[in-house]
Amino acid sequence: MEILINTRTLAHPFTGTQRYTQELVSRMSGNFTQTYPRVLTEGIPGHIWEQFVLPVHVKDRLLWSPSNTGPLAVKDQVLTIHDLSVIEHPEWFAGFFSGWYRFLLPRLARRVRRLITVSEFTRGRLVELFGIPPDAISVIHEAASDSFHPSTREQIQAASKALGLPSASYLLAPGSMQPRKNLGRLLRAWSRVVEDLPESLWLILFGSQDQSHVFRKSSAHLLPARVHFTGHVPEVHLPALYSGALAFIYPSLYEGFGLPPLEAMACGTPVLASRAASMPEVLGDAGLMFDPLSVDSIADAIYSVAMDDSLRSDLKQRGLSRAAQFSWESAARQTWAVLQEVAGIL
Repeated sequence: MEILINTRTLAHPFTGTQRYTQELVSRMSGNFTQTYPRVLTEGIPGHIWEQFVLPVHVKDRLLWSPSNTGPLAVKDQVLTIHDLSVIEHPEWFAGFFSGWYRFLLPRLARRVRRLITVSEFTRGRLVELFGIPPDAISVIHEAASDSFHPSTREQIQAASKALGLPSASYLLAPGSMQPRKNLGRLLRAWSRVVEDLPESLWLILFGSQDQSHVFRKSSAHLLPARVHFTGHVPEVHLPALYSGALAFIYPSLYEGFGLPPLEAMACGTPVLASRAASMPEVLGDAGLMFDPLSVDSIADAIYSVAMDDSLRSDLKQRGLSRAAQFSWESAARQTWAVLQEVAGIL
């Protein structure tokens, strides 16, 4: 049976969901076709296409929808659900987005032939919140892309110059204003320890702020000393930005998987991450974990990694070993096997 892959979201701003779809589809070989709107359709028009136009094209094929959404009218479908943050924390999202997905996801998850998810954490939430049988959910982990590996000194210097970094000594963290990214507590933690750190050390925040139609923004406060926002970082500079960092900080409150810490570890960068949701599952013993709700806990972790060379060296080696355990090639094979299994019983 031919597989039809719903790649509508690949035309959207590139985030973890788009990376997941691109990495898997690019590695698949077999009888499949991609389908997407011929005219760029974000927001409501995109959902209209998906719910009313896409089902017409499915016909007698199995549909795989890899991006947390799919047409309710199509039962012969495999759906990848990355996380249930919109169900568990609707206050983090804009009104229409939250309302639509809270209507769609429970019904779609119970209707399709099989679910794929990216962590045991999310499988557990699907079982508890939607009543899905565990054996109807396949867990297939994500991975860091091949471009994420330790950069040379020259590559790090070139990225630093291109991005206008104020110092060669820095800690790196996402600068997203999404409430679940927990930027406010990170900044408060930084303000508590910055005066006790070397004067050359900065906190660099990266990432664009262009999804206000989806996410509610967290409240902004005056920035503490030695904090710099890069804005959007081109893909070509991201591995070097990770590689040049003294450590990577990921204080997120909720992730279905959490690719950035894995990308940082693959670049040889020590990782500090929240002890929440899927983070312990992804990092194992390779990261320094902290309580994301405690400013003191975040501050203590920052101070420890900034001041302890041996700790950073240990975390670097553990991280490189941990990141090597995840592979997009393996994920693609497992995903294709699930699709073939479901297609074989239709």
